[in-house]
Parts: sequence; structure tokens; C-alpha cells
Amino acid sequence: MMDASEFRTGKGHRDENFPVASWLVQPRHRPLILAFYEFVRSADDIADHPKLSAQQKVDMLDRMEADLLGAGAGDPAAVTLRNALAGRGMSPQHAQDLLKAFRLDATKLRYRDWDDLMGYCAYSAMPVGRFVLDTHGESRATWPASDAICAALQVINHIQDCAQDYRNLDRVYIPLDALAAHGLDVTALGAAAASPALRDCLASLAKRTAALLHKGEALPSLIDDWRLSLEISVIYTLAERLARILTQHDPLSERVHLGKPAVAGISLIAVLRGITRRAGHTRPTSAVQP
Repeated sequence: MMDASEFRTGKGHRDENFPVASWLVQPRHRPLILAFYEFVRSADDIADHPKLSAQQKVDMLDRMEADLLGAGAGDPAAVTLRNALAGRGMSPQHAQDLLKAFRLDATKLRYRDWDDLMGYCAYSAMPVGRFVLDTHGESRATWPASDAICAALQVINHIQDCAQDYRNLDRVYIPLDALAAHGLDVTALGAAAASPALRDCLASLAKRTAALLHKGEALPSLIDDWRLSLEISVIYTLAERLARILTQHDPLSERVHLGKPAVAGISLIAVLRGITRRAGHTRPTSAVQP
């Protein structure tokens, strides 16, 4: 039986596009969030492994879920998360929802349109934000704004990695109707550099993603925990910058990621702005609907 740990890429929470349980988050919440991250990272590495068959991936993800639910103890990340959740009296449902997305990654290689992609994000991205909010005891009225931000973060990653996903896994998250509207098919993603038509397609998708992101703009002001509010402000500001970069640069031939100095500078500005907003404004009573 294959062990999930054999397929880890070595990528950790400090390697992600966006902060994961940074110093802004209260220390008492970090161990649970990091346990959740390690479980998700392990499952993601399985789903993205180029040498595993679809059935092997699904079987391993099923075993991870069984371990998470207490039917086994073969996967250390699943057992650690199971125990951490039990210690807080929390449900494993958000982690189970993410496993549904990873099973889709193993078996579904194309997305028909934006709605189809958002259906995927409902499992691949939205549960992450909901989990963090639940960990902090925040109202579920914050979920719609969080869902919009998390889905936008996911699509940003999809655009950034569109060439790599296609070349390595034959997986395409760019909606097929968006490609077709620009006279393209998925093979355009295999080029060394994007054609003008593909640049237009990806820029249009980035602009739509920015609009989705803005539907969650009110989220930091809806959060009771001020440290989490600042963390979300940082994530939101980084996402805004990346979405803007993706309207102007080619992810096939350029590295469209933010370097550490840029992340640090943007994060500092976001924290200062977040503190100013919380000090000078009354929190609204309801979330913005995506």
C-alpha cells in the first residue's frame, strides 16, 4: 500500500502565494490551521502527482479520508488533523469537502465555463476560508464574502499555473468557452509564449477574477478577531496585485508571482490600512453577497 508521505513535494506553508497562519493569527489558532494545511498539502500533492494513475490517486485520497474520520491511522497528517479537530470540537467537513476537489483533480481535466469552474471552487477553495473562520469562531454570515475571495484566489493560481498544469498533467482550468471565444483550444497553453489571442483570453479571465475578488472586499470589516481581519486584509491586497499583474503579463513565458520583498512591502501597507480602517469605521452587520 502506498504511503501519502512518499508523494510530498516538500512544499510548505511558507511557499504559498498567500499567508498561511502568519504571525498575525493568534498563536492558539495556528497549530490547528497548520494541521489543516499539512493535510490539504499532502492530499494536493497526491492529486497533482504526474506518475500516479487517476484510480491510484482516488484510492489514496479515500484512505486519507478514512484516517481523518477515525477508521484508520495510516496517514500521519490525517491523524494529526483528526486529533486537532477533536480537541476543538470541530467537524472534519471542510477537509472532506477539499478531498472532493482533489478527487475531481484526479478525474476531471476540463472545465466547460465559468459556472463549472465555480462549482469546482466550491470544494477546492471556499472550504479553506470557512475553516479558518470557524476556527476563530466567526459568524457564518461572513461565509459569502469569504467564498468570493477564496474562489478568486483559486482562479489566480489557475491562471498563474495554466501552462504547467497543461504540460505536466493535461489539466486545464481555463474555461473552454473562454478559449473558444478567442478562437483557441487547450493546445494554445502548450506554447512557449502566449499568442496575442491567449493573452487577451487570460487577461479577460483575470479581470473577471478581480471583479469576483472585490465582492469579498468587505470581509475584513466583518471579522470580530482583529488579527484575523488584518491577515485577510493582507491576503486581499496581495490578490489584487496579482490579478492586476495577470492582466499585463504572460504566465506562459514569465514568472507572474510576487517576490518576497514585494510581498513584505505589500503586506505592511495592507496591515497599516487595515488598522486604520478598523479604527475609523463601524463594522457593517451583514456580509456582502457574491
